[in-house]
Amino acid sequence: MERPTSYFGRHVFNEKAMRERLPKDVFEQLTSAINGGQQKLDSRIADVVAAAMKEWAISLGATHYAHWFHPRTELTAEKHMAFLSVDERGTPLEAFTGGELIQSEPDASSLPSGGTRSTFEARGYTAWDPTSPAFIIPTENGGTLCIPSVFLSWDGTPLDMKTPLLKAITAIEERAMRMLRLFGNRGIRWVKVTVGAEQEFFLIDEELARRRPDLVLCGRTVIGCLPPKGQQLEDHYFGAIHPRVLAYMEEAEQELHKLGIAIKTRHDEVAPCQFEFAPQFTEANLATDQNQITMSTMKRIARCHGLRLLLHEKPFAVINGSGKHTNFSLMDSDGHNLLEPSTSQRRNVQFLAFLGGLLLGVSKYSSLLRASVASPGNMYRLGGNEAPPAIMSVYLGNALTDVLNRLEEGFPDEIPTKGLMDLGLNKLPSIKKENSDRNRTAPLAFTGNKFEFRATGASQSIAGPLTMLLTIWAWGIEEVTNRIESRLGNTDIADATLDVLRDVAKESMAIRFEGNCYDPEWHEEARRRGLPIANATPEALAYYLIPENRDLLSGLNVMTDREITAYYETRLEQYVKTVDIEMAVMDDMIRHGILPSISRQITQEGSALEKAASLLDDGLETWKGHMKTLCGIKEALLQKLEELKNFRKKIKMEELEDSASLITGDGLKLMNEIRSLSDAAESWIADDLQPFPPYRDLLVIH
Repeated sequence: MERPTSYFGRHVFNEKAMRERLPKDVFEQLTSAINGGQQKLDSRIADVVAAAMKEWAISLGATHYAHWFHPRTELTAEKHMAFLSVDERGTPLEAFTGGELIQSEPDASSLPSGGTRSTFEARGYTAWDPTSPAFIIPTENGGTLCIPSVFLSWDGTPLDMKTPLLKAITAIEERAMRMLRLFGNRGIRWVKVTVGAEQEFFLIDEELARRRPDLVLCGRTVIGCLPPKGQQLEDHYFGAIHPRVLAYMEEAEQELHKLGIAIKTRHDEVAPCQFEFAPQFTEANLATDQNQITMSTMKRIARCHGLRLLLHEKPFAVINGSGKHTNFSLMDSDGHNLLEPSTSQRRNVQFLAFLGGLLLGVSKYSSLLRASVASPGNMYRLGGNEAPPAIMSVYLGNALTDVLNRLEEGFPDEIPTKGLMDLGLNKLPSIKKENSDRNRTAPLAFTGNKFEFRATGASQSIAGPLTMLLTIWAWGIEEVTNRIESRLGNTDIADATLDVLRDVAKESMAIRFEGNCYDPEWHEEARRRGLPIANATPEALAYYLIPENRDLLSGLNVMTDREITAYYETRLEQYVKTVDIEMAVMDDMIRHGILPSISRQITQEGSALEKAASLLDDGLETWKGHMKTLCGIKEALLQKLEELKNFRKKIKMEELEDSASLITGDGLKLMNEIRSLSDAAESWIADDLQPFPPYRDLLVIH
């Protein structure tokens, strides 16, 4: 077998491939542009790069190319163009020019714009993003060269997730450099955001999934009663991986390795049939692209193994949902992690300044974080076991909390990093321990040398949450830097920073919480602290429209005020349409599946009851009561389905925000009532009359 090192990055036009195929001067200009150089790529350079990229792609079997971009659907989009063309003499040629590399023009009329364009305004542009390398998705008959790109309207208005992210990355990296120079780091050439996104997912049998319209069309079950055994025993977590799943994971990893994605962790998650992949950290923009590639690759490979990949945040009721824990930090050109505590006092002062910037930003703009994870699916997950609540708070751990609490006494000589934990067993070595335990309930937690944002939904692009996180942190770093500079006249950098951090510690007290975020008492405490609380998606999305949030995004040039409104409306429309589809699927499954099954059950039971009555003189009251219950459930379902039909008509006549409000206030309640009736009926229906595979079968891999 080939070792991963022998094929890692084989399908990526990475630095190694560019160095081998590009002239030295072109390679240097391209890498300079990628690393933030001021010189822009001219058409001559683009032509040379395009020719080399085409030859490389063709050598690996590619027949087409596509500008690969992130529209605001949370998915990716691509329009395949053939390398093959025919000249006037009928001679076949394979060509790819610099102009085709730099720009393409897909139809933009049907992709979300949030009202910034009319349907008849179809023109849109994709533009090459050289900071993320091109890659090949192979097929049985060739493959496609995918060129990571941004997506813009004809007037330059961003229509994608990547453009705001790139602007947020620029904002924080520029401000981080300013802070580093303030602390005397003159030799630092650049700062980069590093990200690692842990991807949780479910795998179920494909044949069973196809027989469930809700899983096919919604990615989650809208009906279905609980199985006798769910996750009560918590025996799935970190268990031995099922051979069928392991075979899938191994093939998925191999394909991801070829695409330059290093998967560091794979394991069983808490819920039955739930698993996780975790990649190695990389630069934020690349990490975002790689996570999208990971999701699409996982789906493709799952089909090859007769499995269905579910990325919905809550595909099954009651048992755990899936998130995407987004870990992030900052790294400088000398290889220092700027969130790594040190035994050096000077470096610890700097560390605390960066930490203080994030605390200050979150304390002021936590509502923007909540908005960034407001999606149709995440609404069902946030607040459940193994998921953070809908209240944004920060967990720092005992050591850092103690440092902040004691700042009035003066700066500590050192911050404990890691000690030794003596296990007291001669046969086992001592192990290193972090300076604090982990809090799995906190939405934003410091985990030793990085922060983990646990509220991102499993199906989400990390671009949205990252954009808001980095924007908030950029503001906080700038604010802390300004405050330090204003105090430098009569004191040194350490004392000035200490003075600023005293204020930061006080100002961030409300969002710092070390306890159990699942505890209902925390909700009451959060209200007393004045923290924003939004349990429903529309309520959370409305935070985008708060004037101070709009001012932040526009002031740091991440989004214009018009773009913010469009982004909000796109998200809200997605919510309304998603729930409406779920309502339609629920109606269809019950009308054509559950109701006929109830009738067949009643018919069979009625015949049996009639036969039994002819053999007995009296009794059978319990049996008769059961029959009445089934008849009552069917009648109640029919009534509720009529209510649902009328409700769907009503919301289609309302304006977008009114529709969202009605869905949240009345629609979800009605769906829950219908589901309760349906699930009660399902629990009485015989196995041979079940219209859809039940949870009992879905949550087992054979």
